[in-house]
Amino acid sequence: MISWSLRLIGVAAGFCVAALPASAAEIAPHRALYSLTLGSAKQSSGVVAATGAMAYEWGETCDGWTVQQRFRLRLQYAEQDGVEVSSSLVTWESKDGLRYRFNERRLRNGEPDEEIKGEARLDGAGKGGTAEFTRPEASTLTLAPGVLFPTAHTLLLIDRAQAGEQFVAKAVFDGASVENASQITAVIGPELKPDAPKAGEKPVDSPLLNRPSWRIRLAFFPPDTKVEQPDYELGMRLLDNGVSQDMALDYSDYVIRAKLDEIEALPRPNC
Repeated sequence: MISWSLRLIGVAAGFCVAALPASAAEIAPHRALYSLTLGSAKQSSGVVAATGAMAYEWGETCDGWTVQQRFRLRLQYAEQDGVEVSSSLVTWESKDGLRYRFNERRLRNGEPDEEIKGEARLDGAGKGGTAEFTRPEASTLTLAPGVLFPTAHTLLLIDRAQAGEQFVAKAVFDGASVENASQITAVIGPELKPDAPKAGEKPVDSPLLNRPSWRIRLAFFPPDTKVEQPDYELGMRLLDNGVSQDMALDYSDYVIRAKLDEIEALPRPNC
């Protein structure tokens, strides 16, 4: 089944407290709508088409950051029936990067497929911690020192990109499966200026997009292994305010692209 880890992008913190180093990122809470299509596919995959949509909302509370994400994707095959997968995700991460709650429900052809729910906590900046699942069944994982949650990871990527660094490798726990933190390596390209409108193309008009950005390629490796090939890769254009403008999820046999169609800013809380 498709496992989208897009929660790792577009989530970051506008400021940090003592548990995290100071960040220069100016992150904008926002709501965005993306269309999903097939970018490319090897003949051996059997995939001939893909259509879908993703709604993504990143908000701020006084003590944390929230994500609400819904997506639906239909894959069509050359020699078998198509399959539709959908997901509803809600997460919360504290602004000090030490606490994280997650709840995701997945459907396959309209039928319940999996639900993952739990929370995780670190014992301090750079220290280990625990992740406790309540669904699909009660279980506990030990998180190693240095593990990050998604918000802290995105914040780190933006800071490293602004500093001109090209490579970042970190262990990140996002609760996408009942497994330990994934090893994620990021390759960061040079800074890009906002795009000028292309001839014949109607651009998405928003001040949120008039920002510097970087092409970033994330490779997701399974936990506790030393395999050379990642499970999948995620390419994106990440803006310095946390917005993701273009995305491509590469499963080796086929690539799913996400195109930004609409975006709007969300208000910040009065704390």
